[in-house]
Amino acid sequence: MKFDAMVLGGGIVGVSIAVHLQRRGLRTALVDRRAPGQETSLGNAGLIQREGVYPYAFPRDLAALARYAANRSTDVRYHPRAMPKLMPFLISYWHHSRADRHARIAKAYSTLIEHCIDEHRALIEEAGAQALLREGGWIKAFRTSQAFDRAVAEASRWRAEYGVEYEVLSDAALREAEPSLDPVLRAAVRYPSADSVSDPAGLVTAYAALFERLGGAVLTGDAATLQPAWRVNTQDGIVEAEQAVLAMGPWSGDLTAKLGYALPLEVKRGYHMHYTAGPGATLNQPVLDAEIGYLITPMVRGIRLTTGVELGFRDAPKTPVQLDAVEPFARTVFPLGERIDAEPWLGRRPCTPDMMPVIGPAPRHENLWFAFGHAHHGLTLGAITGRLIAEMMTGERPLVDPHPFRADRF
Repeated sequence: MKFDAMVLGGGIVGVSIAVHLQRRGLRTALVDRRAPGQETSLGNAGLIQREGVYPYAFPRDLAALARYAANRSTDVRYHPRAMPKLMPFLISYWHHSRADRHARIAKAYSTLIEHCIDEHRALIEEAGAQALLREGGWIKAFRTSQAFDRAVAEASRWRAEYGVEYEVLSDAALREAEPSLDPVLRAAVRYPSADSVSDPAGLVTAYAALFERLGGAVLTGDAATLQPAWRVNTQDGIVEAEQAVLAMGPWSGDLTAKLGYALPLEVKRGYHMHYTAGPGATLNQPVLDAEIGYLITPMVRGIRLTTGVELGFRDAPKTPVQLDAVEPFARTVFPLGERIDAEPWLGRRPCTPDMMPVIGPAPRHENLWFAFGHAHHGLTLGAITGRLIAEMMTGERPLVDPHPFRADRF
């Protein structure tokens, strides 16, 4: 089978790229080993973070570093055996997280973030997935006035620099917004310009259905069989295409290494579990218990509890100690009922040390494109990445300057 383009990876980034390519008249195949939305894109918190102009940095204060080194923190855990492999990445991540460097990164990163809401809403409307969209933002809640004051100062800086709106919620206002929350959460910052979705995997499925309605082909295949100029094995036979896009999230490094690239791509692992809500309890929007390091959010399946960061080998077995550590805190904050899932879900966020995704042409291969490394903002940046890649591939003037996200910056 011959196509104009093939997209390898059926997560939110890959599916969004496929939609935009097909819409522009390129006959496109979307290839993955599983159905769209069943890997990394399945398990996130469902946030489309318009406020996320500063990507998540590595902590640099000594108190935080000492706390994480003890490996008992609720928001970050690590596998000691993985540290020798991860250390070069972490040192580079720490380097890029210095305040002045982080600020320079934000100037480029914010050019993507500023389009995340509009681009997703356009696709959501076209896909008929409005029922999954929840407008009105999300809440970052605090237990102490010191942490709350720091968050307000940070939000004020983001508004001054990038126009990101925020609302301060006093204790009474927080109770009004979320009556079922325990008063242990004393105040909050809400980011009203953000959106969230009640089923991230369902959103990817809706985008994939839109892609098929536009004439695209969703195929089951093995990206590891990719050969230059460009062909890949699928259950329906060999697929050939003039152009290929690697959008395989945390598995992108395997294929780029095979093609001769040494990109500094590592993963941050994370877990989730769904729960029933206690009798009469309601949760209206995502709520982050910021000082403990977990988020609860209403999903189609139930109340989803997502954990912070686990550093380890990508394919190591599950070690959901963070989930076990934060669940008692979450039960204090909100009346969670029984666990719904048979076991915790494990996901892997693909990360670069400078906190920015890789978006653009492969430096040494003609008609090969990269779109991965979105870290905590894969869902947030999926739609705008799809548009940006499609614009570059078809020779349009890009909505966003792609230069900061080029692969050869490393």
